[in-house]
Amino acid sequence: MVKSMTMKSLKAVPQLLLWLAVPAMASNHAPPPVQPAASFAAVEVHEDEKVAIAAEPYDTREKESIFRGDYLGHGVMPIRVIVTNNGNRPISLLEARITFITAAGNIMQVAQPADVQRLMNGKEHESGDPPPPNIKPMPKPNKREIDADFDAFEFRVLVVKPHSTSAGFLFYDVSALDHPLEGAKLHLRTLRDADGTELFDFEIPFEKYLKSKPGQAN
Repeated sequence: MVKSMTMKSLKAVPQLLLWLAVPAMASNHAPPPVQPAASFAAVEVHEDEKVAIAAEPYDTREKESIFRGDYLGHGVMPIRVIVTNNGNRPISLLEARITFITAAGNIMQVAQPADVQRLMNGKEHESGDPPPPNIKPMPKPNKREIDADFDAFEFRVLVVKPHSTSAGFLFYDVSALDHPLEGAKLHLRTLRDADGTELFDFEIPFEKYLKSKPGQAN
């Protein structure tokens, strides 16, 4: 994993129908195909540095079905990070710092498997309202399932090769937030080029993602 990387309601439809709507391929528990960062709604592109980084929240039951555990139902938000290097030299994420900053300015750190296990064994949602996306939690995943999900999906990229894209997931404890993505952003810093020069910070507002969803105003 990247060294010291810091990161921190669908009522109405019967649960059976929700699960029937999930694609059959979801049971494969495989990461989605890697696509360039610029193809995602929530993206920041640094033309001069030839780097683009996107953040794709997995905030619905259908999207979350690739995992073994119901993280959303227990207050954990999976965020997929996509890094595209359009330059001719590698980009280092060895010292990268990635934080989820809430609308109130609070900094969320990435949740490790033990953090997720503790959360799921505790209170479901501190505010008393159901966690996003407002769906009743399914059974809690066990430690083996959580570990398997982290092994298969966790963002562990240390170097992005020239003219390539790398991606992976970060998991955040948003159990105390009613609408975690509204007004929030993903902040990335301490990315370096091949000479060790630090790149400019990336700030990716999740409002870009929310506005791209069907039925949302652009």
